[in-house]
Amino acid sequence: MSPALVGILGIGGLLAVLFCLGMPVGVAMGVVGFLGFAHLVSFKAALNMVGTVTWDTFSRYGLTVIPLFILMGQVAFYSGVNTKLYKAANAWVGHIRGGIAMATILACAAFAAICGSNAATAATMTTVALPQMRRFGYEPKLSTGSIACGSTLGVVIPPSVVLIVIGLSTEQSIAKLFYGGIGAGIVLTLLLAVTVWLLCRRYPDWGPVGKTHTWRSRFKALSGAGEMLLLFFSVMIGLYFGFFTPAEAGAVGSFCAVVISVAQGRLSWKGFWASVADTMRISCMVILIITGAMIFGRFLAVTRIPFDIANWVVKLPVSGTVIMSIIFTVYALGGAVMDALALLLITIPIFFPVARQLGYDPVWFGVTITVITTMGAVTPPVGATTYVVGGMARDVRLEEVFKGVSYFLPAYVICVVILMLWPSLVTYLPSLVH
Repeated sequence: MSPALVGILGIGGLLAVLFCLGMPVGVAMGVVGFLGFAHLVSFKAALNMVGTVTWDTFSRYGLTVIPLFILMGQVAFYSGVNTKLYKAANAWVGHIRGGIAMATILACAAFAAICGSNAATAATMTTVALPQMRRFGYEPKLSTGSIACGSTLGVVIPPSVVLIVIGLSTEQSIAKLFYGGIGAGIVLTLLLAVTVWLLCRRYPDWGPVGKTHTWRSRFKALSGAGEMLLLFFSVMIGLYFGFFTPAEAGAVGSFCAVVISVAQGRLSWKGFWASVADTMRISCMVILIITGAMIFGRFLAVTRIPFDIANWVVKLPVSGTVIMSIIFTVYALGGAVMDALALLLITIPIFFPVARQLGYDPVWFGVTITVITTMGAVTPPVGATTYVVGGMARDVRLEEVFKGVSYFLPAYVICVVILMLWPSLVTYLPSLVH
């Protein structure tokens, strides 16, 4: 049996284990990668490979950035900064037709810039924004759809765990990926807000006009969450000028988030320990997935499938744009049936060399596939973020939530098209990073 055929069977076996047995993603990738490597090389070599990969993964200094940024987000979550952000956004755009839904999307973007978690953003914004939209008579499809899709911005806007993992997997600068995510995140945020505006023009009764706030109350509302936003921009500026590394940025951000929250009386001991526990749980899950992906990646490297595909694709008599469109379609479909992080870690060893061979900027490729896979967080059958919103909005049927989400899906597609036409939206800021 040829190595390529073994590799294909390994990929098929991985999918079967994930969907049929429900095995955790990290464990599944590790087991399949180990067995495949043992078959192609030797059992002893596979044992040595697993030991080496495990040690290299858990001893990497760069991996410390994951729990540090997660802790920063969890502290912000338990200190209630999300409520302040929502009130600030609502004060500025709530008087527009559909403005409360727009405010929810803007608050999701701001909270994502601090938190970086889809599930946390979805849960908190459902609690904070949904009752307000109910009170003003918003269409449930619009309200739940805006919350679910706005929550996905946490994957694109830094600090994003997905972008960190992509940087570690492809040996890219995490700071550059963060700055690339800012441009893509702004574009996607604006497109989601425009979608609300268009829906309310088509169906005026979906988003009634809210309360008009005075200029004084608008600026006063900004002060409620200004400290955390200032913290975020301070961290990004420090990364931009090279004052500290990404790991140091995460440490500074976490420490300052705790100090600010305690000083303002927003963070209790119970909330602090809950944020630490959640950080440990999420970090362990992510690191286990990375370790499994590394083992599976070594197996794929032995099969030479990634290199053979890259060489074959480059020789196809079609343009690079067509090839990239096919790759993006694979990510869009795969994101609908798999966890985004797992999908990226499985496919990056295959598609990243292709993108490099075709001459595409690695930062642009990493950020763009992140945007595409965010759709998987709201589309069935996975759609984890949509399930969170549907589970908390008990008076709205899950089918209605998914229907509401469907109105926003064109925004993701348009965002990817815009990034393909104007890649400088992603690459300009990273090119300035020292």
